[in-house]
Amino acid sequence: MISATSSMKSVREQHEKQENYFLLCDVLPEDRLLRERLQQKRLEEVLEQQQQERDDGSFQRLCMFCSDEFAGNRSSLLNHMAREHSFSIGLPDNIVFCNEFLDTLQNKLDNLQCLYCEKTFRDKTTLKDHMRKKAHRRINASNSEYDRFYIINYLELGKTWEEVQSEDDRELVDNDDDDDWSDWQAHPPSAVCLFCDDQSETMEQIYTHMKDSHDFDLHKLRTELNLRFYQQVKLVNFIRRQIHQSRCYGCEGKFLSRADVLRHIAAAGHVMKLPDVSTWDQPQYYFPTYENDALLCSLSDSDEAESEETSHGEDVPVIAEDVSNLRALRQTSVLNQLLKKRS
Repeated sequence: MISATSSMKSVREQHEKQENYFLLCDVLPEDRLLRERLQQKRLEEVLEQQQQERDDGSFQRLCMFCSDEFAGNRSSLLNHMAREHSFSIGLPDNIVFCNEFLDTLQNKLDNLQCLYCEKTFRDKTTLKDHMRKKAHRRINASNSEYDRFYIINYLELGKTWEEVQSEDDRELVDNDDDDDWSDWQAHPPSAVCLFCDDQSETMEQIYTHMKDSHDFDLHKLRTELNLRFYQQVKLVNFIRRQIHQSRCYGCEGKFLSRADVLRHIAAAGHVMKLPDVSTWDQPQYYFPTYENDALLCSLSDSDEAESEETSHGEDVPVIAEDVSNLRALRQTSVLNQLLKKRS
């Protein structure tokens, strides 16, 4: 009798026990504020992580598609895969947790899985042929597994990268009433100095800055060396890459930072000193160090050619250089040799 009473009491207590649940909803101002603070904190952490990766010089990894090894900055590997293998996961400055990202992609390839359609194949050769023939050398943008590796997904609370990208387009589509283009103002891309972070919207200003602040006269070099258009492109890209790698382009000395190499260039008088033309006049320097380098858009042929074209109103044909052996040249290039030495 006592046992039955205790059992009934226990059952009654279980039924009488109440549990309270608190549901979060960003409609409430307090909840919205909390979410925004957490999102802002997360964004700061991600940006700090990205900055560490951008400054990290200990990066070392093999290419996923060939046997080339890259050391130093992560951008060298990402640019190599985009340039040599037509596989691009985006600009290095838009990516965070890069090592984890590459590990994820490598794991899929090791499991014989296509990176785009994510089908699994019987062997590596079949997978390679499939990705090449189907143009699947890219990642699946709709796969949310990759979202954490892109900065854009941390920018706004509750918005995916697709919503952020399409936001401005929706505003333009919704505004059909205003057909007046009279207030349109063009914003030309800013050109960045070869040596520092100074920017200018006009090319003459950036040329003047480099001459006054760094004693570097690109016009003078063009005239003295009689540089053609493509040679100027390669020279600018060569200097940018050397400065980016904290290396003196005159003597090829290596330094710890860009500030150190700039002090050396000024003290040693290497500002206008160029190495042998065969060092920088190579097809590998057709490719810009920084994407959308506005300084390259300001380059032109010699003053005589410009004046002749203006006076006669005739188009001067541009003769393309032979780049048929570009791949072989890259393997023996100065940059590739330096990367191999580092590794």
